[in-house]
Amino acid sequence: MATHTLSVPISLENEKNPWVAAAARFDEAAMRLKLDDGMRKVLRSAAKELTVHIPVLLDDGRIEVFTGYRVQHSLARGPAKGGIRFAPDVTLDEVRALASWMTWKCAVVNIPFGGGKGGVICDPNVLSDAELEKLTRRYTAEIIDFIGPERDVPAPDVNTNEKVMAWIMDTYSMHARHTVTAVVTGKPMALGGSRGRPEATGRGCMIVILKALELLGLKPQDSRVVIQGFGNVGGMAAKLMSAIGFKIVCMIEYDGAVYNPNGLDIAALQKHRKQTGSITGFADGEDMDKDEAMFLECEVLIPAATENVIHSGNAERIRCKILCEGANGPTTPLADEVLADKKIFVIPDILANAGGVTVSYFEWVQDRQGFFWNEQLVNQRLEEIMTESFDAVVEYARAHHVNNRIAAYMLALDRVAQAIKLRGIYA
Repeated sequence: MATHTLSVPISLENEKNPWVAAAARFDEAAMRLKLDDGMRKVLRSAAKELTVHIPVLLDDGRIEVFTGYRVQHSLARGPAKGGIRFAPDVTLDEVRALASWMTWKCAVVNIPFGGGKGGVICDPNVLSDAELEKLTRRYTAEIIDFIGPERDVPAPDVNTNEKVMAWIMDTYSMHARHTVTAVVTGKPMALGGSRGRPEATGRGCMIVILKALELLGLKPQDSRVVIQGFGNVGGMAAKLMSAIGFKIVCMIEYDGAVYNPNGLDIAALQKHRKQTGSITGFADGEDMDKDEAMFLECEVLIPAATENVIHSGNAERIRCKILCEGANGPTTPLADEVLADKKIFVIPDILANAGGVTVSYFEWVQDRQGFFWNEQLVNQRLEEIMTESFDAVVEYARAHHVNNRIAAYMLALDRVAQAIKLRGIYA
């Protein structure tokens, strides 16, 4: 039997590389599960990778060729599922890593998808709507044999939205010669989107935070919350949590932070930002340094913006009881060790922010049934899945004497490996 070693040891030099971080956590989970080398190779490897070159006729008459990718990491538990991002810094390695994270995220919440991801190297900020539509439709045409309701179901991601999903759905449907709403999720409601989808990730965060409070003997009304990121995830979590009694004492954005020890009026703050373009200068709060705001004493800290905001250089200063990762990869592996020493209860990203993909699954189910649920049913079923998944991760952590993050990875790897074993290796 070959000796198992970490693929790339974590150091101060590479601790902020998210792909190295994902590999290190994979390795530890695989080692603790005692997976053999063959299964590790299968779980590490993408099932399919596609690179396409997309010619687009620009508004000024020039032809530009863009490069796009679609990676299906695993199809063992069902069709691939994952977003499509448009950004100038997209790389194939990035798309590979994101596809693998989607595999683990879907497995943690036990929905019947594997992981997929797509991307196009472009700057959507310099493209007109017409150019963006041409790019989207040609990209869809190039990957059309890859995707489909039973194969691979894309969704919005960085710089893509429900309008882009509508273009993808229409292009696919034109080639299929009939309307296929289930080919993508995150669509407009009028085209088969699901109620509750915009709130899903923030709501999922709130559900697992409530479970963690219960576990620690705390109550929402006694809990101060600091949230980094006032976008779809952080903003929605703030709105929903303040409505049930949480005290949102600080919101942090890229251009500053606003603090009120008695709790911020989230609706008023959203209105202020809409009027001024910034959360700073809010009359019912005081401005503070955005970096220092991360270290406020609180019961709940939600990093819901970017990756690597908690690292070995600042983890010692974190002063929360519960860390709920609304963003992907906000904590580095070296920081995990510090947080464990501080007895901070971490709700890892592949569990904490899985509400979005869970309601995307609901959308896919509704599209295939041709029968749509009311928002109450969507939220009820989301709560059931997030609650069951939280309990499963915590129980796994207890049983295997590991932290919640490694428990989540172990649970995910175990479920995918079990599916592969049951199916066997086709030859």
